[in-house]
Amino acid sequence: MLSYILKRLLLLIPTLLGIITITFFIIQVVPGGPVEQYISSLKHASSEGGSSNLSKMNFSKGMDSEQIQEIKALYGFDKPILERYFYTLKKFASFDLGDSYFHNKKVLELIISKLPVSISLGLWSFFICYLISIPLGIYKANNQGLVVDKASTTILLILHALPSFVLGIVLLVLFAGGNFWQIFPLRGLTSVNFDEMNFWQKILDYLWHIALPIFAMVVGELAILTQLTKNNFLDEINKQYVNVLKAKGLSQNYIFYKHVLKNALLPIISTMPAAFIASLFTGSLLIENLFSLDGLGLLSYEAIIRRDYPVVLGSLYIFTLIGLVTKIISDLTLSLLDPRIKLD
Repeated sequence: MLSYILKRLLLLIPTLLGIITITFFIIQVVPGGPVEQYISSLKHASSEGGSSNLSKMNFSKGMDSEQIQEIKALYGFDKPILERYFYTLKKFASFDLGDSYFHNKKVLELIISKLPVSISLGLWSFFICYLISIPLGIYKANNQGLVVDKASTTILLILHALPSFVLGIVLLVLFAGGNFWQIFPLRGLTSVNFDEMNFWQKILDYLWHIALPIFAMVVGELAILTQLTKNNFLDEINKQYVNVLKAKGLSQNYIFYKHVLKNALLPIISTMPAAFIASLFTGSLLIENLFSLDGLGLLSYEAIIRRDYPVVLGSLYIFTLIGLVTKIISDLTLSLLDPRIKLD
């Protein structure tokens, strides 16, 4: 197992290198980069009567090459692209992700500061999804083909086909500031007077604010996990060893809880680490933006829109690294839970 872990860890290097390389060169050729945006902001400020420094630049006749070179040097774009590429790799090797163009902070510090919000959303959606889907999948497997199974499958598939951000918009319109019911807050993770509340009031206020975002994130994932659980249990129930145990006269409950339950849940348990990371970094991107939650999703979205390349690359680097390590943990978890599986 040690050699397997070492091999997988070594494979992280070319994977990370490939992802960073592709992303780096793509963002270098995308129009509307930080230099262009900065020049545009200067022109806009100058037209509205900006500061004395801005007034020195005559934008009516365009900017001269010296001024443009100064702005490029500000963002490091005065160097050749290969030099910038290898400099970025050298910094990333020591986990120095650089500085944000617009936040005036280290990218790593910025990511860490946004983690609590995204972790909170990820944990809630992860646990709620598993707590609902696993019992529901077991129930559907035991009632295969009945009306309740068909009806629940139809409902879950409809909800799964509905994008989370579309559901989020519908929830906001209906329950948070639309023309219907103003039951939940429109934005934010806590109220303005959160610090003045007592302990229980803070908990209720927090739950009140995350109710709609969590619901929008969870609903779409229920169908996949529920169907996976159902199929796993049906596969186990129809295996030969179950028929042998029944022929020996063992009770249905004993067979189910002693053998079927454990074997059917093994693949699901092994996917839990990866599922948590997925809910943490992918599901919250649009939801955080929609509900104005200051987490990693909103940070990544704003970085892409504003062409904050250090934040884009740094976030991708951290997310990819965590995702790859989580995949290794998932494989190890499955191997530890089921001794029949040998990692090779």
